Amino acid sequence: MSTSLDDIAVPFSILDTDLYKLTMQQAVLQQYPNLGVTYRFKNRNTSALFSRHCVERFRTAVSTFATIQLTKDEREWLAKSCPYFTPEYLDYLESYRFKPEQVKIKYTSLTDDKLQGNLDIDIAGPWVETILWEVPLMACLSECYFQTVFTDWNYDGQEELAYAKAKTLLQAGCRVSEFGTRRRRSFKTQDIVVGAFARASRDVASSGGLSGTSNVYLAQKYDLSPIGTIAHEWFMGIGAMQGYEHANVTALKQWEKIYGSNPSALVALTDTFTTTAFVKDLYADPELAHTWTGLRQDSGDPFAFAPRFKEVYQSLHIPFEDKVLIFSDSLNVEKCLGLKSQCDELGFAKVSFGIGTFLTNDFKFASTGEKSKALNIVIKLASAGGNPCVKLSDDLTKNTGDLETVQHIKKIYGL
Repeated sequence: MSTSLDDIAVPFSILDTDLYKLTMQQAVLQQYPNLGVTYRFKNRNTSALFSRHCVERFRTAVSTFATIQLTKDEREWLAKSCPYFTPEYLDYLESYRFKPEQVKIKYTSLTDDKLQGNLDIDIAGPWVETILWEVPLMACLSECYFQTVFTDWNYDGQEELAYAKAKTLLQAGCRVSEFGTRRRRSFKTQDIVVGAFARASRDVASSGGLSGTSNVYLAQKYDLSPIGTIAHEWFMGIGAMQGYEHANVTALKQWEKIYGSNPSALVALTDTFTTTAFVKDLYADPELAHTWTGLRQDSGDPFAFAPRFKEVYQSLHIPFEDKVLIFSDSLNVEKCLGLKSQCDELGFAKVSFGIGTFLTNDFKFASTGEKSKALNIVIKLASAGGNPCVKLSDDLTKNTGDLETVQHIKKIYGL
């Protein structure tokens, strides 16, 4: 696949990011405006090497992020579409500029010709500023990788493929949203996917429907709702700053201070310190189970999630039927249909599926027809206020952070 520097993968809008980065930035601006943090990049698939050409293209892209800014039209649209954003926050976002000097990129060659190797990325600065780097940086790196390392692919059939997936899900009564910004093959891919899903939602009568997209720019372009929930980063930062004893409770209550009047923002992510720890914290403060609209599953066995929380809600004498459940971990059509059937049988009436990489990075090699895999990359909060940040997850392969802190959390929760 041929590219030129004109194709370099720089977001052309500050809204080409996921909604949860903006909602969290507003929360940080209000509660931790001066807190310093660090982030660290991890390539979970260590066999996937980066070329020197890829890294140089990526460096060039990052150096130009400083030109991105919120436009007047975008601000007006945000104020109308997301009324939970305060004028003070929109003022801040309008004045915000990326600072490329906050991002340190290191390439380590691993081959004799020095042309293939590993990539390290470290980000440091005020949380309120650096919080916006994660999503566009990952999207940019993924696009650079598929422009330079694995180029044997094209866009043939992408719109038809996305439309077929949407049609199958909608005909089955699934409520879906597109979550694919971070690991997309390219911006063009995500644009094709969201456009196809929007078209299918108009064509297909469904008891489910298209909830929207996490990508704020594409939500504006296609007149969809920007969708997002609280993310691991909030729990990680709060835990590091406030202590890990009942860290989930502390994080949820601080989030309520900003978004308590917006039910759609009160969907809790359960697995930052394992879902077992989250359940223990719910039992310690059951009012949260009443107040919060629902839960999001993002690691572990998704088919264990609904039965487990039906039991939790019932044991707390809370009607579970109208609680929202969102599944977002490595979903495909088959898994969504299976989970939808299970939740129907259990009696959950508000189930939704946030689908990411399966939509925005589902390609085959043009020459062989074999699957062309997406990168498995993450950027996670590494420290807050000098304290280490960790994420345990319900999947042991996804644990990140300081091992001593991980053991401390396990001891607190009896894991």
